[in-house]
Amino acid sequence: MKVYKFGGASVKDAGGIRNLAKIVSEEKDDMVVVVSAFGKTTNALEQVLKKWLEGDRCYRDYLDNIYSYHASVADDLFSSGNSAREKIDISFAELREYLLSAKKSHYDYDYDQVVSFGELWSTAIVAGYLRESGLSAEWIDIRKSLITDDSYRDANVLWNESQSRIKTVFDFSRSPLFVTQGFIGGTVAGKATTLGREGSDYTAALLASMLEARSVTVWKDVPGLLNADPKWLPDACRLEEISYKEAVEMTFSGAKVIHPKTIKPLHNKNIPLYVKCFIDPSAEGTIVRSDATLKKVMPVFVRKENQILISILPRDFSFVMGDNLSMIFQLFLNNGIKVNLVEASAISLDVCVDDERSRVEVLLEDLDSEYTALYNENVELLTVRHYTPEAITRITSGREVLLEQRTRSTVRFVVRQDPPTPLKGG
Repeated sequence: MKVYKFGGASVKDAGGIRNLAKIVSEEKDDMVVVVSAFGKTTNALEQVLKKWLEGDRCYRDYLDNIYSYHASVADDLFSSGNSAREKIDISFAELREYLLSAKKSHYDYDYDQVVSFGELWSTAIVAGYLRESGLSAEWIDIRKSLITDDSYRDANVLWNESQSRIKTVFDFSRSPLFVTQGFIGGTVAGKATTLGREGSDYTAALLASMLEARSVTVWKDVPGLLNADPKWLPDACRLEEISYKEAVEMTFSGAKVIHPKTIKPLHNKNIPLYVKCFIDPSAEGTIVRSDATLKKVMPVFVRKENQILISILPRDFSFVMGDNLSMIFQLFLNNGIKVNLVEASAISLDVCVDDERSRVEVLLEDLDSEYTALYNENVELLTVRHYTPEAITRITSGREVLLEQRTRSTVRFVVRQDPPTPLKGG
């Protein structure tokens, strides 16, 4: 059995879904197909949520545009009266009713109840088209099987309960092919949750581990894992194979091709991960596995944008280490803020985090009673694995470096993001 995961770029239109069907139809093994929301649907639903929370009735227009987009894809794929199109109409009606009648709660809860619809719509259309193409595809609502806690927007999977349900629901004696959603799950009480932005890769890895899959293939619009984001460094090169450890280092530093939590479930069961290009399915792509090595050692560049560098100093100039350090990081945890870089001295602590402004503002208020906290906004975190002097010069030239952290194999810089200096090949 194999798991295939298709991201939003691969299913952004009817042509993409036809291509997906062709790729899936050429695989003879039993399969689970995990699908993200179409194109930029998640971003669009975030705008619906924003307008709804502000009390702006134009959220309806935003939602109507999303409906028109999905309806046009369905109309291009199906003849009239198709059950997938009917399922889409019913689902949009459910979301409209929710937005009309629900009382506004806290943002993370409302986010998951609204944004989770994107994956339900995309998978309904994909499963419907696979069936129309002659494949025995069964649609699964993953919210009823992948059970999480109620940490909305970054839910934690309840492994034992989820595994029991997953093994029952994904029964290959009943169907050789299942289509389900990435990114979302559900609580025991039946409330939708999400696993963190770009969490569909993680869903694929979880299902592969629970179902003892032979492999996971993530289909992207790039030729595999690259040593840099080609939108940043156009001469980025494909990595033929890398180890789980290398992949973890890349994703933790901010590489966007794979969700950071994806590797652990695969490593636990020694399941290889293939990253392939849906535009050219015959191309080799990249393989991630336990015994892989970089066949050609080259610098690997990772850029994490929209960061805030927070500098924390105890007001009484006591040492940061010890009780202070424990207390500070507990505040980060309490506010749901993930730390991307830490640099400590005797009486100060520098921490780089994502610019989630509302959470950071609450954190600064919590720190204010005992600590002085200063911050630099509009910064980015640049990481180079297997660095060389030339690689460092390439990404730091013309930038104001606020912080540098270096080990034998990795160097990381916090630099001013605005204004950026154009990078040139070298």
